[in-house]
Amino acid sequence: MTATPGATPTIVLVGHGMVGQRFLEALAERGLTATHRVVVLCEEPRPAYDRVALTSYFSGRTPDELSMTDMEFIDAHGIELYLGDPAETVDRTARTVTARSGRVVAYDTLVLATGSYPFVPPVPNKDATGCFVYRTIEDLLAIEEYAKSRATVGAVVGGGLLGLEAAGALKGLGLAAHIVEFAPRLMPVQVDEGGGAALLRTIEEMGLTVHTGVGTQEIVVDAAGAVTGMKLSDGSELATDLVVFSAGVRPRDQLARDCGLTVGERGGIAVDEQCRTVADPHVFAIGECALAADGRVYGLVAPGYEQAGTAAATIAADEAAFTGADLSTKLKLLGVDVASFGDAHGTAEDCLDVVYSDARSGLYKKLVIGRDGTLLGGILVGDADAYGTLKAFTGSVPPVPPESLVLPAGAGESVQLGPAALPDDAVICSCNNVRKGTIRGAVTEHGCSTVPEVKKCTKAGTTCGSCVKVLGQLVTAELEASGIEVDKGLCGCFAQTREELYEIVLALRVSTYRDLLDRYGREDARSGDGCEVCKPAVASVIASLAPTIGASGYVLDGEQAALQDSNDHFLANLQKNGSYSVVPRIPGGEITPEGLITIGEIARDFGLYTKITGGQRIDMFGARVEQLPLIWTRLVDAGFESGHAYGKALRTVKSCVGSTWCRYGVQDSVRMAIDLELRYRGLRSPHKLKSAVSGCARECAEAQSKDFGVIATANGWNLYVGGNGGATPRHADLLAQDLTDAGLVRLIDRFLMFYIRTADRLERTSTWLERIPGGLDHVRDVVVEDSLGICEELESLMAAHVAHYADEWATTIDNPEKLARFVSFVNAPDTPDPVVGFVPERDQMKPDLPLLSIGLRRPDGTATVLEGSAQR
Repeated sequence: MTATPGATPTIVLVGHGMVGQRFLEALAERGLTATHRVVVLCEEPRPAYDRVALTSYFSGRTPDELSMTDMEFIDAHGIELYLGDPAETVDRTARTVTARSGRVVAYDTLVLATGSYPFVPPVPNKDATGCFVYRTIEDLLAIEEYAKSRATVGAVVGGGLLGLEAAGALKGLGLAAHIVEFAPRLMPVQVDEGGGAALLRTIEEMGLTVHTGVGTQEIVVDAAGAVTGMKLSDGSELATDLVVFSAGVRPRDQLARDCGLTVGERGGIAVDEQCRTVADPHVFAIGECALAADGRVYGLVAPGYEQAGTAAATIAADEAAFTGADLSTKLKLLGVDVASFGDAHGTAEDCLDVVYSDARSGLYKKLVIGRDGTLLGGILVGDADAYGTLKAFTGSVPPVPPESLVLPAGAGESVQLGPAALPDDAVICSCNNVRKGTIRGAVTEHGCSTVPEVKKCTKAGTTCGSCVKVLGQLVTAELEASGIEVDKGLCGCFAQTREELYEIVLALRVSTYRDLLDRYGREDARSGDGCEVCKPAVASVIASLAPTIGASGYVLDGEQAALQDSNDHFLANLQKNGSYSVVPRIPGGEITPEGLITIGEIARDFGLYTKITGGQRIDMFGARVEQLPLIWTRLVDAGFESGHAYGKALRTVKSCVGSTWCRYGVQDSVRMAIDLELRYRGLRSPHKLKSAVSGCARECAEAQSKDFGVIATANGWNLYVGGNGGATPRHADLLAQDLTDAGLVRLIDRFLMFYIRTADRLERTSTWLERIPGGLDHVRDVVVEDSLGICEELESLMAAHVAHYADEWATTIDNPEKLARFVSFVNAPDTPDPVVGFVPERDQMKPDLPLLSIGLRRPDGTATVLEGSAQR
């Protein structure tokens, strides 16, 4: 059937990705949805979703959470959205579009937002069983199902942005993952040789194998046509069961070619500065399918958003032009921050490089500076916190020397420029082209007082999220500058910060949450139940001060039990299928053969998955909640204690073998690690604590990546603090050196209690050390020089903790009342949770999890649901 155009003009949008959705929002903002009929033909079975965050699906984010489409918005604006019904032909003479279902829609204005398609190198057997691309949720579903049922090794062709994400996804699925990149380094477009080297080191340390400088020559298959390997251009072969092609994308312009629109020599629908096609004024093209007026096809979402706004403005008869876009990017790939901005590769004449590189920590920072001091661009690998500020200064002369901008905290004369130093025309959110002045205006002119309100008002921070930290700083600064008191309270229940509540609890010996809330909570919160923010935070404060204030240090005692996070509630870490992990403490990583046998027998008898961790412990996974007391009874009887893997407390103190065994060791690192772990075990803190002791400068225990790390010297011990691995790595800072055993313990006591006293809720020592006024120098003054005169008190608090420590699991199994909580169903305590299931893998077991469910909406309105299980 053919739609008959009436008095209402019709806009047809072909494609409903991120750029397409932004175009619809731009139409609505300009009132065009009220004056036009808007029809959307979408190929995928779901509306627009966040393709930038596609890989987060493998981290547990659901398709609904990835969605960028508010169906209430679609309905409210009368937009006709047809899913699973792509446009197949365009008749520009008749001005009609025909969809796959046979639906024919007449248009006054046609907007093509067809995006791009993955480029697959023309190698033999590229379409074999086990070969995939990485572009849509359906692609991820197919990869996941194949990986779980037919593969143990996976290879990704392409070491760019999506390639690294795909490799991380394969690793997360349990495959040994390889990355094959034809260029001599990873991410060759974004980073230079130095940045590539830092990225390579970090990724290889994660267990991925990287092959650079080689290309794929052939996919090797078996008799059934399934992938068994790859032949590479250097003559080598790589055994693999699964191949993911992520070698770039190409503009999806076939629909435009078929209807006679002009396309570029290398693809892309040619458009002018208004995003109108050069061949037809009634047709626009935006996003990755468009060849912009500057001769470039933009593969980033931010330029696509600008094009969407330009097209909408032009349709509304307003002046707008897209003449080019900033290609700056900030990403977190496999947990590693990578950012590039401006002239990152230094192509400008007579430019200079300012470089900081720490290969051991995977840090690389380069700024490109003009002869006159102008910041031209830069590359950041491993630590991109300064990206928002540096990018905003691009094109201007920063107010401080460039070398001070790349040095990490604690190294030389480092300077951290705040957003207050930025001019109003500085772009804070490049995805949505939002400037600092606009954000300030949202606060001063539109009455926004929180980051969510500013995000809604300006769209800043609503796409990739890399600017949210700077956004928060700007909002706070603007409110304070306007004389508005900024609420820095812990939550809606308390107007005080965590640090202030700590001082109240300590000074007034407040021993219960109820007493603290009723006496010092906000008026409307008193006599209430509190919230999920303050209850565990206060519980942690009370637990860390329990011996001193006369409270019970047992987290399941009385009121404390109701305040705990879910993990503390059962003294175990909840896993993704509803089972729990069991982690006994192994101080310093030292364990006897009898201890190993005990753990092995328990894991065998209860059918648990066992894993040796990076913290030098043995984790056992897959325990049902009702099995936890039985398992821990046997562990406690064998002399084991809780490893506190579930709590915000000390986790481990790693060690190398030290002078006892190693010919390079200069101190007994194992003894020191055991002493420290036994001293600080069970210490509740704002966040988890990790430590390590290395027996010499070779640093085999990786002490400089810990909250507090110790390295042996010929004269004693060096103490490092504020280090962190994980998602935001930070190199620890040297606090003191050549310490005696007693001097080392004394300083660690003071440091930990000062951190617990002054840190924010859920704030690691690394973040705390950079946030606290004065940073490392202030902390050194307090805990080494006793500048505040509180060191005696800090030592006393730690001594009380050590003297009153009791193992939580030993206490629990001796208390029948506490054991009653360890059931799946209170009303049926003998019934195990039927959802908790397992399937075999590599002679052990793993969770049996449902695969992604997909709802397909057919053009005729019927629906089909596809489901899968990990057992298939």
